[in-house]
Amino acid sequence: MKRPCLISLTILVMLAAQLFSMSKTDSHLSAIQAELKLLETWVEAQQLYREIPGIAIGLVYDQELIYAKGFGFADLEHKSPVSPATPFRMASITKTFTATAILQLRDAGKLRLDDPVVNYLPWFNIKQSYTDQPPITIRQLLTHTSGLPREADFPYWTDHNFPTMEQIKATLATQETIYPPATRIKYSNLGLSLAGEIVAAVSGESYENYIRSHILEPLGMTGSAVIPDESYKRSLVTPYGHRLEGSTHEVEEYTETKGIAAAASLASTVTDLANYVSLQFRENDNAETAVVKGSTLKEMHRVQFLEPSWSSGWGLGWSVWQRNGKTINGHAGWVGGNRTQIMFIPEDKIGVIILTNSDDGEPSYFARHVLDYMGPVILAEYAPAQTAPTFDPSWRKYAGTYVEPGPYYTVVLIKGESLVMSTLSYPPEDNPGSEVVELTPVGRDTFRMTGDNGNGELLIFEYDKTGEIYQVKVGSNYIYPEALYKGR
Repeated sequence: MKRPCLISLTILVMLAAQLFSMSKTDSHLSAIQAELKLLETWVEAQQLYREIPGIAIGLVYDQELIYAKGFGFADLEHKSPVSPATPFRMASITKTFTATAILQLRDAGKLRLDDPVVNYLPWFNIKQSYTDQPPITIRQLLTHTSGLPREADFPYWTDHNFPTMEQIKATLATQETIYPPATRIKYSNLGLSLAGEIVAAVSGESYENYIRSHILEPLGMTGSAVIPDESYKRSLVTPYGHRLEGSTHEVEEYTETKGIAAAASLASTVTDLANYVSLQFRENDNAETAVVKGSTLKEMHRVQFLEPSWSSGWGLGWSVWQRNGKTINGHAGWVGGNRTQIMFIPEDKIGVIILTNSDDGEPSYFARHVLDYMGPVILAEYAPAQTAPTFDPSWRKYAGTYVEPGPYYTVVLIKGESLVMSTLSYPPEDNPGSEVVELTPVGRDTFRMTGDNGNGELLIFEYDKTGEIYQVKVGSNYIYPEALYKGR
């Protein structure tokens, strides 16, 4: 029987008192301390109820690990506590590192995402069930739209005897594609294993060396291992399998992933993964030392293929979905007694890391609810909402009707405390306010077209020698005051 989840009413009252007694002058961290205490109480209660041996949690805002804590035990027999520095096997989160490596090589001009896989792996000879289809590409490997089977043709999830890459190569011709490429999502460990082989073939380095030297070391992920050696294995959490009702926790055996290393081999910690999550929020395109360009990160996070139901999709290595009006990226992992989850909101620059040492760990459940609860709290303290620009009375001189060649009129007017514009065409729209664009001041007589209908370009009011507005530059084109235009 599972024990009930008991949270003391006294504790909750004390936490509430803490919340209301907080000074407005407290630091960011102290301002959310009560919320974090409540979070900890909830995690402890969930851990008790779900009987999870150990959990490690990290919360990241932008470039900072703002919270990290271990709960429970890395090893039940020896009562070794979990900490943020405790290493867990990442399993399929490894795939995001493989995708990052591919994009690094793409940015270096060494491959293209839409190149056929066979261009780099001449031995890639799986049978194409749909002979009228184009060849499988690297992009399709990263988005799980290649149509490849989920696994190489070995029962390694049953007997825990993983094949080498040489064995996978030798049997590849006996397999065939399940779907035509680029028609639907089919998750594939085989596909990302092949992507790892492309990393090695293009870079001239082993997959392990490439990931370590081009991603882990630049990010300072010194507590991580691409393929754990014997010393590192001894530091890993003890993995516990699925627990049947009334049974005890059974230790899972360690299995070498061998040929599917690029899909499942990485081991890491909360503190290390915080550096990796922070990487996802870097936007500097031009930094010569950047692990990945900002524009490339956005490309990886953006939907590349969408489920027909529009419920979710895949970017390049990252899953993409929407929750509570936010676009979320993430990836989960599972391998023998280790279940893990990274989840982040690129727009808000908030991420959560959940690592567990049990097949019953349900890290995605924890990640969703931690993100739902702490996300607004973190934003409120670290990134308070920007207020609208204070109304400037001089804006009144911009108000009026402007004309451009053709049946188009642009109206600039004061709306509340804001300056807005709307372009009306002929025949006019049913709703006169359907195309309203907000104008945000960015310089003298210069505004940026923002809001839901804005395109981000500049609108610049220009004057003649008498000091009167005689034209307005809109992006690369011009509109003219109505009276002036009709007087021409």
